[in-house]
Amino acid sequence: MSKIAYVNGRYLRQPEASVNIEDRGYQFGDGIYEVVHLYDGRYVDEELHLARLERSLREIRLPMPMSRAALRLVLREVARRNRVTEGLLYMQVTRGVARRDHPFPARPVPPALVVTVKRVPPYPTDVDKWQASAITLPDLRWARRDIKSVNLLPNCLARQAAREQGAIEAVLYDEATGIVNEGAATTFWIVDEQGAIRTRYLDQVILPGCTRAALMAELRAEGIAFDERPYTVEELRMAREAFLTSATSFVRPITKIDGAPVGDGKVGPVVRRLFDIFARHVKGDIRNAA
Repeated sequence: MSKIAYVNGRYLRQPEASVNIEDRGYQFGDGIYEVVHLYDGRYVDEELHLARLERSLREIRLPMPMSRAALRLVLREVARRNRVTEGLLYMQVTRGVARRDHPFPARPVPPALVVTVKRVPPYPTDVDKWQASAITLPDLRWARRDIKSVNLLPNCLARQAAREQGAIEAVLYDEATGIVNEGAATTFWIVDEQGAIRTRYLDQVILPGCTRAALMAELRAEGIAFDERPYTVEELRMAREAFLTSATSFVRPITKIDGAPVGDGKVGPVVRRLFDIFARHVKGDIRNAA
């Protein structure tokens, strides 16, 4: 847990950090958030995360609380004050404090900004120990999943269902078509029966994952083909390999889905290679320079 938090212009000890009960993030979930991995004192894919933050804010007609340059300084100061060099940084921007009413405040109020950081275990080094299982569930979220909103109740319910079945993720699919959208908090990928690396194309149905984008850039640099093409739950169950990506999971093999093995139930050669490629990206790629 963050010992020092940034809350609306002040650095406060965690017990003293609070927001107004009429903050619209608390009342309506009227806000946006981002999570960034901090590795060796460096924010991984920082520009991708800040660009996505700005995009999400534009989509809900909420201004940035400060310039990007000023926000970068806040992020670094929060990490410095907490003496964290390996961790996860959370930032949240809401529409601010106003009398409870569904429309936006008639008189604009300053956006509210909260930033915290916490330590996490070191970056995984053994891909075989990093493998995990997942379940499948119908996607019950709202239509604008491309916006990284703090409205996460369906995601929480899906993750809880996964936990109760001994899994780490719920793979969400469209009930009408059977097409896999994404994980409850991750981008989901397969290596299909023909050996093609596949994940769903971007639109309003899924979040534009920053780790997704970073991995795609690495794949292009390595000359590794991939396909932004939808696949169904049935194709998922027939896949040779499966994995997920996120700022907290990096490249994580999924070797069991709904209790059944993916492929031979072991970490496959494609995911093993991608794990190594992304580890290099996190640990030293020039695109991650502070």
